[in-house]
Amino acid sequence: MDNSIFVGTKPFMNYVTAVVMQFTTKNADEVIVKARGKFISRAVDIAEVATKRFLEGQVGVKGIAINSEEFQNNEGRVVRVSTIEITLGRL
Repeated sequence: MDNSIFVGTKPFMNYVTAVVMQFTTKNADEVIVKARGKFISRAVDIAEVATKRFLEGQVGVKGIAINSEEFQNNEGRVVRVSTIEITLGRL
């Protein structure tokens, strides 16, 4: 069972709800919020809102991993994009 949530273009609260649902209905011990590039700041906001507003005292940030990935864009150039994985876990 993979408890990863990839942050993209959906409405902000969809992701927050997804994180909360993983902990409440699926009873997950950990949820990983993953994002890359311009969505990194959004992933941080999602993790903060989920832990501080909805699951306060129950869930906290266990770890943060940063990295970068290389891939070829449409023009065939190699581009590097930053990535982040925020691991949220039960307290």
